[in-house]
Amino acid sequence: MESLYAITTGVLTACGLYLTLRGRTFPVVVGLTLLSYAVNLFLFSMGGLTTDGAAIVDGAGHYADPLPQALVLTAIVIGFAMTAFVVILAMRARSEVGNDHVDGRSHDHDEERSR
Repeated sequence: MESLYAITTGVLTACGLYLTLRGRTFPVVVGLTLLSYAVNLFLFSMGGLTTDGAAIVDGAGHYADPLPQALVLTAIVIGFAMTAFVVILAMRARSEVGNDHVDGRSHDHDEERSR
């Protein structure tokens, strides 16, 4: 279980980093979202992966740590709000600049510069 969790976190991190380094705004937004999911999985795994733990501690048995769960829940809400903000920001930049490149320039401008 732990190895599957670690592989999933690593794949999400690698895909998010790859998409974040792209030249268009939509892949950058998706990459940042994948990176936030990877961080959420990492935070959740810090509490220990118990499958049969009780949510309420009533003695000396196994229990689920509520702190990482609360942190992940808070991070999900903040991540959703930031994703919505970045999407609106990208749409606004697209309407003002006329393209969706991260640097704000079109490829025609680059071809003219190289001549």
